[in-house]
Amino acid sequence: MATERYNKPDPVNIGSGKEILIRDLVDLIVQETGYTGDIHWDTTKPDGQPRRCLDTSRAEREFGFVARMDFGEGIRRTVEWYKGKG
Repeated sequence: MATERYNKPDPVNIGSGKEILIRDLVDLIVQETGYTGDIHWDTTKPDGQPRRCLDTSRAEREFGFVARMDFGEGIRRTVEWYKGKG
């Protein structure tokens, strides 16, 4: 939809528009990929941004995009697609 209806140089966030903790995102990716290794958080680095929430209002305003899929389902489908590429 974006490539068909948006022809401007400004970036557009496409996503759920809902906040997620980075730790929860990592846990979700681990679950969906079947990763069994350890996760190491580098505590010597600044905490950075512990959560993310994209402002998707430009996508809605410019070309009518509103996420209809649950975030977890989107991750599951993305992992499934990626695994099918190999």
